[in-house]
Amino acid sequence: MFKKILITSGPTLEPIDPVRYISNRSSGRTGYYLAMEARMRNLGPVTFITGPTVHLPTQVEVVQVETAQEMRTAVGGHFRSSDVIIMAAAVSDYRSMKYYPDKMKKSSERITLELVKTPDILLEIGRHKRKNQILVGFAAETEDIFANAQRKLLAKNLDLLVLNEISDANPAFGNEENQVYLVRPDGVRRLDKMNKAHIAAVIWDDIVSLAGHS
Repeated sequence: MFKKILITSGPTLEPIDPVRYISNRSSGRTGYYLAMEARMRNLGPVTFITGPTVHLPTQVEVVQVETAQEMRTAVGGHFRSSDVIIMAAAVSDYRSMKYYPDKMKKSSERITLELVKTPDILLEIGRHKRKNQILVGFAAETEDIFANAQRKLLAKNLDLLVLNEISDANPAFGNEENQVYLVRPDGVRRLDKMNKAHIAAVIWDDIVSLAGHS
């Protein structure tokens, strides 16, 4: 159906020193299920670019990276040739401005760590997306979720945004189940809380619909 599918997954890991790093709670489950669903449906060859995770799909091309910059480079080598791009990775927003080659000693009550932004890979891809490419992004929000989602949808030129509302009732990260909203330029659809494998299947239903396939 598609000539090539690109999926990013998992967290990124931004090193501070040889033992410490900045990361997030992403498990990589959703990206894994998206890749496995595409393979099961025989939708086309999949390139799976992932940060550190135990959730690695089989029978697809797997590219393992660690940092946001490494993911940016890997994505840059594949996105132009991809019909569908699903950016499910939770890329760290910041990294330590300085890398300390030796372990930082616990010598004072406080330390100051200066952070700088990592590349906004999704924004870069959205700016260079061709009309015949489908671009899917993910968002995790805790407040003003729909306003923030609409801004991201437009600013990053997305065809579909999978919105996670992070709350005590729905922590999302690290769990087998999740409750999300599918945000498109033509409206918002709420999915009931369900297994992430089922969420992946519904996302692919939407992508196939966007591509004009029955």
